[in-house]
Amino acid sequence: MKGQLLKHEKLAKYTSWRVGGPADQLYIPQDRQDLIEFIKTLPESEPVFWMGLGSNLLVRDGGIRGTVINTKGRLKEMSLTGDGSVYVEAGVPCAHVARFCAERGLIGAEFLAGIPGTMGGALKMNAGAFGGETWAIVNGVDMLDASGNVTHRKSQDFKVAYRSVKGFENEWFLACLLTLQQGDTVASQQKIKGLLEKRGATQPTNQPSCGSVFKNPEGDYAARLIEQTGLKGHAIGGACVSEKHANFIVNTGNATATDIEALIYYVEEKVKQQQGIVLQTEVCMIGVAI
Repeated sequence: MKGQLLKHEKLAKYTSWRVGGPADQLYIPQDRQDLIEFIKTLPESEPVFWMGLGSNLLVRDGGIRGTVINTKGRLKEMSLTGDGSVYVEAGVPCAHVARFCAERGLIGAEFLAGIPGTMGGALKMNAGAFGGETWAIVNGVDMLDASGNVTHRKSQDFKVAYRSVKGFENEWFLACLLTLQQGDTVASQQKIKGLLEKRGATQPTNQPSCGSVFKNPEGDYAARLIEQTGLKGHAIGGACVSEKHANFIVNTGNATATDIEALIYYVEEKVKQQQGIVLQTEVCMIGVAI
């Protein structure tokens, strides 16, 4: 193996919330082929978890039993194909994809600038921002299975919905092909600049968070419901509902994963009691509680 294998590695430094206990083992692959070779060495029964920028992810304080693959700074290839599609590996940050496409006069990916994760995470959950959704521009994907086999699949092979993608058991996203329209580079770059300014003005981008915690209910906004319930600024331990955007929970400096999870359930319960709506979490919660 050419990558880095770390045993009992604490995951807090790999997550955007800055919390999380140790993984039994963490593998940082050198590149796509090295990752494939590593997967082949694992028993097929081994639990495997994927982590890019560690956003949209709450790792519990007891950590993860199994193997974590970290693609941050790895699986970073991105290129134009012969037919004008954009090839993007799973570890590329979404914001980089938005800029890459704009520079080449391809429009329709600008919204990716507002997603604080990698392409792999965006594919897994059909991430969206500012009215755009990932799978609206996906043409096909490369999938890796637990035996180390790679299969190319078309977007229509998956059942895609709001913040939900259902596909194939024990297969993971390695890369994707994006289909975009030709447009104006300057206009696209200006759109990205405007989206980032809006994000900075409305979201607590200077504090550790996971992005949006809850999905928006149909016809409404989770942030409006939480704010209406009077929960802005409510804290449990070091976890606090953001004063800037109610659908963000921030780590004020000393939060544990237990604090954050408790606050998530508290918000759910209070909104249900006062608004009669059951919020669904967008954030993925994994690992062992302590």
